[in-house]
Amino acid sequence: MNLWIKDKVALVLASSKGMGYATAMALAEEGMRVAICARTRADVKKAAETIEAKTKRPVIWRALDVEKRKDARDMMGVILKEYGGLHVLVTNGGGPPPGKPLEMTDEQWDAAVTSTLMVAVNWTRTVAPTMISQRWGRIIHITSIAVKQPIDGLILSNTMRAGVAGFSKTMAKELAPHNITVNTLCPGLIMTDRLKHLAEVRAKAWNCSVDEALKKMTAEIPCGRIGTPEEFAGVVTFLASERASYVTGVTLQVDGGAYRGLI
Repeated sequence: MNLWIKDKVALVLASSKGMGYATAMALAEEGMRVAICARTRADVKKAAETIEAKTKRPVIWRALDVEKRKDARDMMGVILKEYGGLHVLVTNGGGPPPGKPLEMTDEQWDAAVTSTLMVAVNWTRTVAPTMISQRWGRIIHITSIAVKQPIDGLILSNTMRAGVAGFSKTMAKELAPHNITVNTLCPGLIMTDRLKHLAEVRAKAWNCSVDEALKKMTAEIPCGRIGTPEEFAGVVTFLASERASYVTGVTLQVDGGAYRGLI
């Protein structure tokens, strides 16, 4: 299937590892010019070199803090200078730490607002003017299945990611007249470093091994297994394409059937 995105430009946040990296790789494999960023210079540099070597597509990379507005503006400036435009934004991040609701500190709540909700808000505000001027854009916010079904022990994620979904739905209506779609993706259990950390936390709480904790978590998935970052990236790639031009304002789970609700 021709997705009609060859030579378009995509920016993927927190893309040195996991779902972000797999997404950047998938978009480059479809012929896009990609820009990636993450905090750790060595990791993002290695990711960029790997993507370039495999896809033969140009990659802009920067070590930066996605939570800082100045870094967002600076990155956008580099992309416009090097590529001349931006067509796809994929926001992504590790997510707030786990913990019991009444034990989270004021500082942890404030940090969760900044790291999760405001990253989506600030980067959308940064890229939207360019997308409006070129009358084509795709904005995709990676959140969590917690948007559809709160996860025990993840009060910060449950709260902030729901806020991202509300922001995304609102911006979908705002930007639709400019041929810009805005969608939210809710991954379930995808084999990433964050999932491994969550399994370690649950193993401790359940007094079992990490492997046993993963097996218990997997038991709730109808597909019978944990998803891969590459499977998730395939869904992002479709939403980033011209083929998805009539899909906006959607909050879509990618979870192997784990979520059982009707909406």
